[in-house]
Amino acid sequence: MKAASMNAHPSLLIGEPVKIQDGSAQPHAMVRFETVAKTYPAYRGKPGVVALQGIDFSIARGSITGVIGRSGAGKSSLVRLINGLEKPSTGRVVVDNRDISALTGRELRLAQRSIGMIFQHFNLLSSRTAADNIALPLEIAGWSKADIKARVTELLALVGIADKHDRYPSELSGGQKQRVGIARALATRPSVLLSDEATSALDPQTTRAILDLLANINRELGVTIVLITHEMSVVRQLARDVVVLDAGRVVESGHVADIFTHPKHPITQSFLAEASGDSLPVSLASRIVQEPGSHAVIRVQVRGAGAGDTLIARLARELGLDVSLLSARIDEIGGQHVGSLVLGIPVSDSGGEGATTRTLAWLSQYQVSAERLGYVA
Repeated sequence: MKAASMNAHPSLLIGEPVKIQDGSAQPHAMVRFETVAKTYPAYRGKPGVVALQGIDFSIARGSITGVIGRSGAGKSSLVRLINGLEKPSTGRVVVDNRDISALTGRELRLAQRSIGMIFQHFNLLSSRTAADNIALPLEIAGWSKADIKARVTELLALVGIADKHDRYPSELSGGQKQRVGIARALATRPSVLLSDEATSALDPQTTRAILDLLANINRELGVTIVLITHEMSVVRQLARDVVVLDAGRVVESGHVADIFTHPKHPITQSFLAEASGDSLPVSLASRIVQEPGSHAVIRVQVRGAGAGDTLIARLARELGLDVSLLSARIDEIGGQHVGSLVLGIPVSDSGGEGATTRTLAWLSQYQVSAERLGYVA
């Protein structure tokens, strides 16, 4: 592998997670949670439930932010607070500079028109055509028939199903139904689009197409998108920032590339492991053993174009080691290049097994995430 420029300090090869700042530090945020808690009271003999506690973060205007967590983590409560379907027990939820948690009646309904919602199971009316499903929120808002017709035509073209104008949901595929759902969510020109597990019912190829569509909508319309999901692959493909929920609390947050390369919380680490982005080639995995061999196998995470070249060149030069590159994977995540390198460190050199220890210490010094996988002959 050809070495890149040596001018960059090794600490620049990987970034620390950058916490999404609280509302007071983000005056231009589209969504702000300010010390929010949500508790559901006891009901019919069942105890009360603390769904959210200590929620304090902001979502930037025009961004795509993923909110990820397992079942019961508080994702549904979070999204219902954003669109005003629930009120926080304490704290404030501010959407587009309006305290939506304080609104009621007509003011709340008007505010909700600026918040679109995409659902996992589409929620289309079977008795209405694709065009009529999209028209429904415009009819409720009191638009004229002429304006509704023009807007529906525009939206069908935007989501790529202009030829499905008169089709009923039963005549559409899952991906086409979701496109109708997206068009309906955009009908009243919202500033925020909430996607609640919108791709969970779709196959991988259709999921990629829908995520590409959402990315295009974000670029063209500037709408802020909030992805509620339990799939790290969805966050990886589309989001720029991510918030990780567990047991009603934010346990980790920041730029997607930071979280992917340096996850701190066990729940985040488990999500990343399940995403299997760092799976080894079969030919290499089959050779790794736990008994000492001629080379120790170490996996490291790097960031930035050419960062992998830079790291290997510095490591070889500063520690005087003949480093082997056994495997490499480079992705673009959140607009940044993120790589996983698997290195072979000789254990039979003059430093013996100490070469591996020195390598791990060197990587730790510059906050490069690394793990020893075993040995190869």
